[in-house]
Amino acid sequence: MTGQRRVIARVLSEADDHPDVEELYRRAAVLDSRISVATVYRTVRLLEEKGILERRDFGGGRARYEATEHGRHHYHLIDVDNGKVIEFEDPEHEAFMKTVADRLGFEFVSMRLELFGKKRQPAASASPGKTTPRSRRKGEQT
Repeated sequence: MTGQRRVIARVLSEADDHPDVEELYRRAAVLDSRISVATVYRTVRLLEEKGILERRDFGGGRARYEATEHGRHHYHLIDVDNGKVIEFEDPEHEAFMKTVADRLGFEFVSMRLELFGKKRQPAASASPGKTTPRSRRKGEQT
């Protein structure tokens, strides 16, 4: 592996997010200014073909990447408002999927789960005395 590819692999291994190629390029170029975006694209493709890297599509029209973690199953919740990706594990859900695969005559190998959502806004609390009473018109019954 060339020195530039090693730098790109290092950037990927240190990433605690899911960067796209442009972000990988920005981070790698800080470490080695000779790295081109074309080198990053070629390296990402190679690492993906070798099973070292996984491509993810979280919307937004760009592929994002993370290191393959053999044996660790995790899932993603994507905030559709800001693109933030939250990783989580769910052993109960995974156990259920294994049961489904078994029931249908398959050996469970892996699965992907990507949830897309919006963060709930706290409900506005109605405080006593804060509401404005409705005025009654002449002749209106209460």
